[in-house]
Amino acid sequence: MTQTAEFWNSVYDDDTAPWVIGEPQPAIVALEQEGRITGRVLDPGTGAGEHTILLTRLGYDVLGVDLSPSAVAYAQRNAAGKGVPAARFRVFDAVRAGREPEVAAELGVFDTIVDSALFHIFGDDPATRADYVRALHALCTPGGFVHVLALSTVEPGFGPRISDTLIRESFGAGWELEELRPDRYHGRVTELTAEEVAKHGLTTTADGAVDTAAWLARIRRL
Repeated sequence: MTQTAEFWNSVYDDDTAPWVIGEPQPAIVALEQEGRITGRVLDPGTGAGEHTILLTRLGYDVLGVDLSPSAVAYAQRNAAGKGVPAARFRVFDAVRAGREPEVAAELGVFDTIVDSALFHIFGDDPATRADYVRALHALCTPGGFVHVLALSTVEPGFGPRISDTLIRESFGAGWELEELRPDRYHGRVTELTAEEVAKHGLTTTADGAVDTAAWLARIRRL
């Protein structure tokens, strides 16, 4: 499901992104509460910026990046509207950073990388997925951690879904997979997901929210 910046721009410009739920993912909130987020933090595929906003408010040194200029603009407006104007965002191509070391070097390195629903979009594109994982390795300090929250194939639902095997196989040499467990992901029903939600008979709340199976992985950079 790898898409161009123009596609991602369109979902933010039209407000049809099913992952824009107006708050951070509960799984990421729990990570912070468990003390799993430390040091300098990167939020790749920041989207609406909810996790960068959350962590900035809590005092972390965090940067949210996204391929889409419209996503970055959305995140900046979101941060201002939530009273966190200090939240930092920039346009950045993480896949390109895996192919061109000098691009990754522009950001420096991070102690913690929090990937919420980015990794799984490369599920059917092995070459691009490898580039992205290579970028994560370049951007993560040795001994640092990458946390991946990704939609899971254990049950039907909307969006690009991946298996635990794909996560294990993607993070091989240069990484140690410390934990991989089932979790949940919250989304919303928009025109991009309405057909899949109806097809699979997913339960939604009154405000159009839907809860679906996910993986949560903790991976240490060697």
